[in-house]
Amino acid sequence: MEILLTGGTGLLGRALCEALRNQGHRLCVLSRHPHRVSALCGEDVHALRSLDEWLPTMHFDAVINLAGAPLVDRPWSAARKQVLWASRVGLTEQLVTAINRAEHKPAVLLSGSAIGYYGDCGEASCSDASDATSAQDFGARLCAAWEASARRAEAAGLRVCLLRTGLVLARDGGLLARMRLPFSLGLGGRMGDGRQWMSWIQREDWLAAVLHLLQDDAARGAYNLVSPQPLRNSDFTTALAAALHRPAILPMPDFALRLIFGERAYLLLGGQRVLPDRLLANQFTFRHADIAEALEVSL
Repeated sequence: MEILLTGGTGLLGRALCEALRNQGHRLCVLSRHPHRVSALCGEDVHALRSLDEWLPTMHFDAVINLAGAPLVDRPWSAARKQVLWASRVGLTEQLVTAINRAEHKPAVLLSGSAIGYYGDCGEASCSDASDATSAQDFGARLCAAWEASARRAEAAGLRVCLLRTGLVLARDGGLLARMRLPFSLGLGGRMGDGRQWMSWIQREDWLAAVLHLLQDDAARGAYNLVSPQPLRNSDFTTALAAALHRPAILPMPDFALRLIFGERAYLLLGGQRVLPDRLLANQFTFRHADIAEALEVSL
C-alpha cells in the first residue's frame, strides 16, 4: 500500500515506519523537519513538509495520523494548550480537508487518540464497546475533539479507526525513559496513594494492533490499545523496581506532584482501568500482557 503517516518521527511513528516498510508498504511522512525523515524513518521514505504538498492527484491507500505535540513535557499555559489543540485537532481537520480534495481517496484513516478520552475513571472499567464519557478535564475534551475531527472522514467514505493508546512501554523513550533513572538509583516509588489504575501497552503489541486494524476491512470506530491487565500505580512501580533490582521505597506525595506539575498532575494522580474489549473480541492476541515480561523486553 501507499501510506501517508503523520507523526512518523516520534517514538511510535519510527517503529511503525520500520514495521510497515518490512511488510513492503511505501511510505510518505508528514514532518515539520523533512530533512530528518530519511534518517529516522528510512532512506526510501518520502517526506512532506505540509499538507499543502499533498496534491489532489497524489495516491494514498491509507492514512495513519499520529501527530501531536508532547502532552506532559511543559506546563499547560493557555498558549501551550493552544499548541496541543492545534497539533491534534487542528492538524486532523486539515488532514480530512486534504482527504476530501484527493481525486483518489484513501480507503482507511487510522487516527491517534488516547485513553485520556475517559478522564479519571476511579474504580470503574472503561470499555471501547461504548463511547460514553462524561469527563470534562482538558485531556478528555482534547481527545473527544480529536476523535470527532477524524470521524468526519467517514463522510468521504473512509473506514476510520480511533487509536485510544495507553501508556506505552518501550526501550528507547516514553514513560520508561522518564522513570528509569530515579528507579535505577533506588529513588522510585508510588505516586500519591498508588491506588490509581495504570493502563499500559508494550510497544510491540501496539504495533501489532495497529497493523491488525490497518488490514481488517471490518474494523472501524474506537479501539483501546492497552494490555488486558491494567495495574494500580503501586503495583506498576513495584514491578518496575523489581525489574531494575532496586527497592521502591520513596513515594511521591500528592502535594509534591501538584506543586511540580500543576494542572497536569491529574494525569499522574488520576487513573483509568481501561480494557481492550474490542480487540479481544476480534481475536487479537497480546504477546506481552504480563507486566514483568513486558518490562523485561522494554528495559
